[in-house]
Amino acid sequence: MLTAQFFNFNKPRKFITSGGLGSMGFGLPAAIGANIASPENLILNITGDGSFQMNLQELATCREHNLPVKIIIMNNSYLGMVRQLQEKIYKKCYQVEMINPDFTKIAEAYDFFAIRVNKIDELIPALEKAISHNSTEIINIIINSFVNI
Repeated sequence: MLTAQFFNFNKPRKFITSGGLGSMGFGLPAAIGANIASPENLILNITGDGSFQMNLQELATCREHNLPVKIIIMNNSYLGMVRQLQEKIYKKCYQVEMINPDFTKIAEAYDFFAIRVNKIDELIPALEKAISHNSTEIINIIINSFVNI
């Protein structure tokens, strides 16, 4: 939903969303479908780490069909909507925290380009590099999980 709030689109019908109803795992299959339907367009899957883990096995589909989907993972080690409830309703009583695998190593296992972004000034060069490749690419953006939503 961060994409819906902060990303500016210059053309209509360029944003696919589950509608913010907590449909974890929606992004990668939607990006695959968008790429198959419109292979001439750049497809970005801007996703959370929990959502990506729901179906990262679909990287095999990207490999099999040589799809140039760009996956941008906002990796904060928690489930966003769950964390919001824990922050706002349950007085910061945290019951769900995640230990993520190294997503760059998973990408490399599929022979995809992957890069980890630890600082804001690394983001634009990482995006430029990923977009320059004609295959599935993963940008794993590490976000401090102790920042309140």
